[in-house]
Amino acid sequence: MGRTLVSAADIRDAPPGDFVVPAGALVTPLARDLARDRGIQLVEHGGGASGQAGHSGRTGSASGGSASGGSGSDDLESHVRRLVTTMLAADGGSGGPRAAPKVVDHRTVVMEPFGFPGPGPDQQVHATDVVTSQDGSPVAAGYMTLTAGKFPWTLTYDEVQIVMEGELHIGTKNGTLIGRAGDVLYVPKGSSITFGTPSWAKFVYVTFPADWAG
Repeated sequence: MGRTLVSAADIRDAPPGDFVVPAGALVTPLARDLARDRGIQLVEHGGGASGQAGHSGRTGSASGGSASGGSGSDDLESHVRRLVTTMLAADGGSGGPRAAPKVVDHRTVVMEPFGFPGPGPDQQVHATDVVTSQDGSPVAAGYMTLTAGKFPWTLTYDEVQIVMEGELHIGTKNGTLIGRAGDVLYVPKGSSITFGTPSWAKFVYVTFPADWAG
């Protein structure tokens, strides 16, 4: 059975003070950062503060759907740390020139039809890479938009999605992850999921390795 997801939207709507995290809930990294910025204490149900000092208080109402299985946010953090360590090791051992800083103006990005099978005829999916291995980067990044519907996908790479507009639904065997504007989702390598939305979604994806389609 899936776990509750506490997203940045929950913290954004919460008043100052304590926010009690439901038992077994997964708190997204963006939600933790926003709570720290707003001076909100994240207090685990039946326990102490989650990543911050605090005491018992108001129970949070999580709006983010169900999270996939695992032993909690510590597992997620550990996995991301291992991923970053692997990326840094790969970059340091390449022997090639380091990538130069780059900025992408999202207003100038031209979206292209998604070039892979999966979406049905009634769903419009567009995507484009804006950071690739040609930039000397160990990770790739790009934009994707979806209209109503969903399609299956199996990841042969690790991916983070940052929702810009609308509502992104990531379907897993343990439930559905729901991300809204400002939320961050993470899907590990080897996951078989569905990408979907009830209406519209635009998000940034960041993948490792950069040559995810290769």
